[in-house]
Amino acid sequence: MQPTATDTVPAEPGPSPEPPAGFSLKPRRTRWVAEPARVFTRSALEARLIGGPAPASLRLWFWLAPSLTALIGGLLRFVRLGQPPSLIFDETYYVKDAYSYLQSGYERNWADKANDLFNQGVFTSLENTPEYVVHPPMGKWLIAFGMCLFGPDSTFGWRFSSALLGTIAIFVLALVAQKLFRSTILGAAAGLLFAVDGHAIVQSRTSLLDNFVMFFALLAFGALLMDRDDGRRRLAARLSSLAGADGRVRAKDLLYGPWLGIRWWRLAAGVALGLCIGTKWSGLFFLAAFGVLSVLWDMNARRTAGIRYWMAGAVWKDGLLAFASMVPVAAATYLATWTGWFAAKDSYDRHWAESNPSTAWGWIPDSLRSLWHYHSTAYSFHTGLGSDHPYKANAWSWFVMGRPTSFYVKNFENGDAGCTADKCISAITSVGNPLIWWGGSLAVLFLVGVWIAKRDWRAGAILAGWAAGFVPWLFYPERTIFFFYAIAYEPFMILAIVMVLGMVMGKVGDPPWRRQQGAVIIGLFLTLAVALSAYFYPVWAAEMISYDYWRLHMWLPSWI
Repeated sequence: MQPTATDTVPAEPGPSPEPPAGFSLKPRRTRWVAEPARVFTRSALEARLIGGPAPASLRLWFWLAPSLTALIGGLLRFVRLGQPPSLIFDETYYVKDAYSYLQSGYERNWADKANDLFNQGVFTSLENTPEYVVHPPMGKWLIAFGMCLFGPDSTFGWRFSSALLGTIAIFVLALVAQKLFRSTILGAAAGLLFAVDGHAIVQSRTSLLDNFVMFFALLAFGALLMDRDDGRRRLAARLSSLAGADGRVRAKDLLYGPWLGIRWWRLAAGVALGLCIGTKWSGLFFLAAFGVLSVLWDMNARRTAGIRYWMAGAVWKDGLLAFASMVPVAAATYLATWTGWFAAKDSYDRHWAESNPSTAWGWIPDSLRSLWHYHSTAYSFHTGLGSDHPYKANAWSWFVMGRPTSFYVKNFENGDAGCTADKCISAITSVGNPLIWWGGSLAVLFLVGVWIAKRDWRAGAILAGWAAGFVPWLFYPERTIFFFYAIAYEPFMILAIVMVLGMVMGKVGDPPWRRQQGAVIIGLFLTLAVALSAYFYPVWAAEMISYDYWRLHMWLPSWI
């Protein structure tokens, strides 16, 4: 690996190494320092900043491998998607809200014991009064989309959007892994692990909101990875264009570096993050983490390219545009998810501002003041939520799946609905594949050490996504939270596993026996993961099994 613009030359005695193209060795402090000398050619600088293109022989597999893993995951998610044929767990809120959206564009109250009628396809319990809810509309609009396609009385329709985006997420994660690690094998491994993990399967087979949070956060991460390469290509092009006829660049052009213009992938990330926040406010943590991460990537690009004041240049010439490309775009997208609330005349708190005039904030449109008040009361609800629940799970317990959430349980006696044992059970439990989750927790901890020791940007990126989905919940130990919230960071946990597997496999150029040994270990890991998923699948998909067989799946007492 060649030294970068700020790499320190080894202090041991001996001949001085040759500086890279575009740099000369200054006598002060033996550091590579950019001079107004020969600039990198565009192709050479792109190779330095991004790396070489993938071989043509692998380009087919670049798309085929993610597609195959998504196909596997789609089958596990869509087959028997309509079972059980009734509202389960928090579907009682979000599915009924989605139906209300189809009728009026906002949430309305339901009469007592509305679930029984709703399960029968009878919707007469919907009332005309607005309902107070504490989650933004985007996820419920997605649920409503499936109901619009397949009918409001179709349990398949209720869960269609969650299953669809959960399947697409497998494809996206495989592509992200390929881009991060430049390996089709590792990309396929990431897709396969996500496809067969039970926690992800349960979330995709149930109409809750957290699966949508995961999808949009992963989409934003993928867009920022594309922006990272796009920004570096632009930097290479601008620097090469600054060279004069003699092939030299003026010193002032290398002080802070060039402007890079509007970054379209960054705008796409802003839209995805706005949709993420528009599903649940926990998406705000992904916006903060990814915004900082993208600016740090820009700093490193300018440093690698030889910009003298790379940090200030990245803040001034990248950071401000990054903020404008992501935060206002995310805010506008978020507000757009509230269109139904704005358009309605009697949605909850829609006219609060008219009844509560303000001299200090009267310049703000009443609709926005009303929405702000609505948000302030919802925030108070979220931070004060501390009611007890049998499946409440402190965030620390997520590391070991200490308390998975039971979404559905139905017991049968011998002879009931085909039960051939003394007792049978049909259950949906959000317990993940133990090898993936326990191995994933260890992999995350290992990557912390890798990042500290090597400053590997890939480890830092994975940890940033994982931390955005996990760390904020540590600050609410008294709040009622559940293990299924962890779906938001699961893709990054899987990326951590895959990065460790990549280290085991070794890199191109290692001895053949080393690569073969690593491939065998990876193959064994994936085979065991698939076998465990096959074993646990009945408790993820509400299949009827004997009670004794169900107990064999409850490895920890806290899983019951």
